[in-house]
Amino acid sequence: MLRRFFQWFFRNRETGVITIAQWPNLILWIVIFAAALLWLFPFAGQANFALKIVLRGGLIIWGFDEILRGVNPWRRCLGAAVVAYQIMVLQP
Repeated sequence: MLRRFFQWFFRNRETGVITIAQWPNLILWIVIFAAALLWLFPFAGQANFALKIVLRGGLIIWGFDEILRGVNPWRRCLGAAVVAYQIMVLQP
């Protein structure tokens, strides 16, 4: 029964293979680039603020995209977890 659950949870609905991770799409590449810039060059002021918006906004967009178009339940849960975390860490 556990094996059947894992097959259902991780099986790609389009190709039939087990899919845990995928090559990043454009949104995730932008998030990775923004994170790298923040890490390599800790900007101050408006540049830092703008990169953080790109980073967090991109993760939220990517998460919603996974929720809507994820290839299996694992990817959809991953997207939901990313969105939930990004909303939880928003500072007023």
